[in-house]
Amino acid sequence: MSHTAHIPSHRKPRRSASKVVLRSGVAGGVLSTIAVAGAAGPANAEPVTTQTIEMPTLTSGLVGDFTRSAEATQRVANSLDLRAQQDAAASTAERTAKKAKAEADRKAEAKKKAAEARAKAAAAERASRTAERTTLSAPSSSNSGSGSSSGSTASASNVSSQATGSAAAVLAFAQSQIGDAYIMGSTGPNAWDCSALVQAAYRQIGVDLPRVSQDQSTAGTQVSLSNLQPGDILYWGGAGSAYHTAIYAGGGEFIGAQNPSSGVVKKSMDWDPPSGAVRVL
Repeated sequence: MSHTAHIPSHRKPRRSASKVVLRSGVAGGVLSTIAVAGAAGPANAEPVTTQTIEMPTLTSGLVGDFTRSAEATQRVANSLDLRAQQDAAASTAERTAKKAKAEADRKAEAKKKAAEARAKAAAAERASRTAERTTLSAPSSSNSGSGSSSGSTASASNVSSQATGSAAAVLAFAQSQIGDAYIMGSTGPNAWDCSALVQAAYRQIGVDLPRVSQDQSTAGTQVSLSNLQPGDILYWGGAGSAYHTAIYAGGGEFIGAQNPSSGVVKKSMDWDPPSGAVRVL
């Protein structure tokens, strides 16, 4: 290519001034229109309507309904609270009653055991005294045989000479049981306890005595130990709480079922002085 040849330019062609002016005029007209419209807009807009809502009026009837409803609610709450208190009180009372009953039962059982222990101790003491006195008063072997026979005859005659009528029949039965065994709770015919022997002796004359010594000690008229008659019932312990009974045979002696070691015997009142006596005949 020749150095003088024309090289076409790659620049973009310039816009003509008429086109720029035209576009500027269009843009300016649009903006002017918007500006005029914006300024005229508030003047031509419709006024905003403001509306006031009226609240309902609280009449006296409506207030009364509210009050009654509140009072009813309060009454229900009070009723529920009262019921809860009553239930709690009832539960507490029940627990207290159970504790009181348990304590009363415990005390009664303890009292019963103490009474039984005292009775056993008294019986053991009586048995010990009886065994000791029996040993001290036992006849020697040289005096056994004819001496024993004469003693028995003298005792029998002593009973028969002092007792008369019904008392003689009571003592005759008791005398015939001497030598029988003593067993607690036994009622004969070959073993007795103290009150069973007394009861059986009096049954011979049609007198029905109580079974136990406590009741026998109050079965008749209380009499002084210094004014005894054959057939009177002797008791040891208190009247109504006696732990032993026997039959007065006269001459300062009694017949009774004493204890397992001696059985049914006749003894002097000096060996084991009784506490009191009752007269049934």
